[in-house]
Amino acid sequence: MTLHAPGANHSVIRALTYLMFMMFAMTTDSVGVIIPEVIRTLHLSDTAAGAFHYASMSGIAVVAIFLGFLADRFGRKWTIILGLVLFALNSYLFAVTNSFAVFVILLTVSGAAIGIFKTGALALIGDISDSTQQHTSTMNTVEGFFGVGSIVGPLIVARLLLQGVSWKWLYVIAGSLCVLLIITASLVRYPHTARRSEEPINLNRTLRLLGNPYALAFSLACFLYVAVECAIYVWLPSYLKDHRPSSAFMAAYVVSIFFILRAAGRFVGAWFIARWSWTTILALFSGAILACFVSAILGGANAAVYLLAFSGIFMSVIYPTLNSKGISCFPKSEHGSISGVLLFFTCLGAALGPLAMGIVSDEFGGLQAGFVLATVFAALLFLGLLYNWIANPTRAVLLHSDETEYGLQQ
Repeated sequence: MTLHAPGANHSVIRALTYLMFMMFAMTTDSVGVIIPEVIRTLHLSDTAAGAFHYASMSGIAVVAIFLGFLADRFGRKWTIILGLVLFALNSYLFAVTNSFAVFVILLTVSGAAIGIFKTGALALIGDISDSTQQHTSTMNTVEGFFGVGSIVGPLIVARLLLQGVSWKWLYVIAGSLCVLLIITASLVRYPHTARRSEEPINLNRTLRLLGNPYALAFSLACFLYVAVECAIYVWLPSYLKDHRPSSAFMAAYVVSIFFILRAAGRFVGAWFIARWSWTTILALFSGAILACFVSAILGGANAAVYLLAFSGIFMSVIYPTLNSKGISCFPKSEHGSISGVLLFFTCLGAALGPLAMGIVSDEFGGLQAGFVLATVFAALLFLGLLYNWIANPTRAVLLHSDETEYGLQQ
C-alpha cells in the first residue's frame, strides 16, 4: 500500500498530473489538423500521411507493454521525469527538420516518451487516492484535462497556420510547457509505495498479467471503446465530406463539438461517479452510444452529424472509468504494470479500429460500411458493460482493494 510520506503535496501532484495529460493531448489529438497540411507541403499520399497517427500510437503501445513496470520498479517520480525529459528534447527537434522520415521517427519517440510518463502518472493516481471510488473520480478529472488538450492543440495549429507559421511550433510550445512540468516534478515530494512481495519487477511480471481475467476483460473493453471513439474523429469528417449533411456548420465543427462535449462530460462525470454506481452509469451510457450509432446508420448523414457529435457526452466517462477500475483491481505496487497493459490495448484500439474501418470501407464501397463496423464495436462494448452491470464481477476484488490498499473498513 501507499505510505503517505511527510511533505508529499497531493494538490501539486494532482495539478501536475492534470497538466501532463493536457500537454500530450495537445500533440496527439492535433494530427487531424496537421495531416492535411503535411499532405500539401510534403506531397504525401493519404496512406503515408496516416503515419503521423500510427507512429505515435505505436510508440506509446510498445513502451506501455514492455516498460510499464518502470513505475513500479524505479518509482513514479523518476519514471515521470524520464518520460518528460525525453518528450521535451524530442519536441524541440521538430523545429529543425522538414524530412517526412525524420518526422515519423520523432513521432515514434514522442509516443515512447508519452508511454513512459503516462504509465507513471496513471500509477501515481492510485498513490494519491483514498479509495477506489476516489481513484475513478480523479481519473475522470484527469481525462477531462486530456479532453481540454484535445481542443486546445488543434486550435493552436489552426492559429499557427492562419498566421503563416509552421505546425511544427506546436511541438516547441508543448516542449516548453514540458520543461515547466519537469521542474515541478523534480521539486515535488511523492508518496512512497511499498512493495508487497519480493517478486522481481520486470517484463515477465507484466506479461503474466495478460493471463489475469480482470486485466483481459478491462483491456478488451478499452480496445472496443477507443475503436468506437476513433471512428468519430478519424473517419466522420471524411464521411460527411462524401455525404454532405444539410447543416454545413455542423459538418465543419462536428469533431470540435464532439471533443468539447467529451471534455465537459468527464468533468461532470467525476461528480457522477462519486455518487452513483459506476456499473449502472457505464451500462446506460454505452447503451446510449450504441443507440446514437444505430440511429446514425439508419438516418444517414443528416442524423449522423448531430447524433455522433452528441455521443461525446456519453463517451466521456467510459474510458477513464474502465481504466480506473481495471487498475484498481490490482495492488498499488502493480499499478505501473497494469497501466501499461491497459494503455497497450488502448493504443491497439486507436490503431486497429480506424484501420479496420478503412479496409471494410474500401471493400464494400464507402464509409457507410465502416460505420456499420464501428456500430458492431459499440454493440460488443454495450453487451460487455451490460453483463458487468448485472453480474458485477469486480465487486469483491474492488472491496478487497479498498480494505487492503486504502485502509477502508467496509
